[in-house]
Parts: sequence; C-alpha cells; structure tokens
Amino acid sequence: MGVTKTSLFTERQNELARVAKVLAHPARIAILDHLVAANACINSDLVQELGLAQATISQHLRELKEVGLIQGNIEGVSVSYCINPVKWAEIKTLLGSFLDTFSGGCC
Repeated sequence: MGVTKTSLFTERQNELARVAKVLAHPARIAILDHLVAANACINSDLVQELGLAQATISQHLRELKEVGLIQGNIEGVSVSYCINPVKWAEIKTLLGSFLDTFSGGCC
C-alpha cells in the first residue's frame, strides 16, 4: 500500500482522518465510554473492565493519548487516565462542523 499524500489535503481533513482512525476501533470506544461514565481520572484495571489483555489495553491507550483524547498522570507505579476536556471539545466541534456541511437531499 502506498504512502498517503497528506499534503494534498487540508489540515482539517487530515485532523478529521486522524481522529476517525482512532475512533474506528471498538476497544477504544469502550475505553472512552468507560472514562466518560467515570467522569473522573481512573486508575482502575481496564483489563478487568473490558476483558482485554494488558498489552492490548496499553496499545489502545497510547493511540488515544497520541491524538490527545485522553491524558494520563503517573503516580508511583500507577497511571491515571481521564478525558482531555479541551481536545474533546475540539473534536466535538471538528466532527460537528463536518457533519453539519450536509444539508440533505441527494441526486
């Protein structure tokens, strides 16, 4: 598969694609659902909550953190994660403005 030529697209299009890629996995949606429901930083064992292997959870947390949707604090040997409210609002606006561009009608 060839390399995507991101320079051909606007920054908005590239950012929307990055966000969509991160949101495209049900495990990451489940992690976000859990963090939203907690409405606080959690350091509970997501392995127990989601039934996935620790390595799998870590990989998904890393991808969510890379796009900025979550943030984490290291406290000793424990890491607490929570929703990054600033980035959450940015993504909500980005997705909303994209979806709002369609005014209905077809062919």
